[in-house]
Amino acid sequence: MAQSGSADVSGSDTLSERAASLVERDIIAGVHAPGTRLGIIDLVRRYEIGATPLREGLSRLISRGLIVGIGQRGFRVTDVSREDLLDITRMRTVVEIEALRLAMAQGDDAWEAAILSALHQMRRHIERTGNDFREGAPDFDRLHKGFHTALLAACGSQRLLAAHSDLYDQAYRYRRVMMRSFDSGKKFVAAHQSLADRVLARDVDGAPTMLASHLHSTLDFVYPPARKDGS
Repeated sequence: MAQSGSADVSGSDTLSERAASLVERDIIAGVHAPGTRLGIIDLVRRYEIGATPLREGLSRLISRGLIVGIGQRGFRVTDVSREDLLDITRMRTVVEIEALRLAMAQGDDAWEAAILSALHQMRRHIERTGNDFREGAPDFDRLHKGFHTALLAACGSQRLLAAHSDLYDQAYRYRRVMMRSFDSGKKFVAAHQSLADRVLARDVDGAPTMLASHLHSTLDFVYPPARKDGS
């Protein structure tokens, strides 16, 4: 009997994880727009998952910052705002700079090779698809995230890497807007090549500074700083 109960719990966890993954994917892709109410009945129909694991899955997404609870009325997708992106950027900077410093101190040849491989895959994707990368397509974003994760992978902290992953995903909706500012795939690759070069050179001062600037570029593009003349 104990084994049966364990199997039931495991099955429930698997369904709630699947629910969280599916809803997260659609939020990141813009299917569920910012501020949209997530009705349980509608989600049950869409994902063909029961109401209980769906609620559990949605509760998991609250901790990732992608949705908020609205009391007895259920859930809605987190709104977008400058304050939200500023908070994401601030947290990403703290987490990723610490992870980068650890990675540069501890990274070996395999870590360096993984960075070069991730950069190469991203470059080849852009060469094949042209300027389509500017729309932030899922295939491209997987490679983009892979590059940034590769930079940090040798940090030795799974919690730092998990925080990086969650924060990266939270910034995706904003990043899709920023991506349209690139008029050339070559410029995009060059920016990431420069960052990789600093990291691979173990530039303990220049690499974190460049990474911080890189992370802030989304905020500066989506919500440009006000000019002194007030415009």
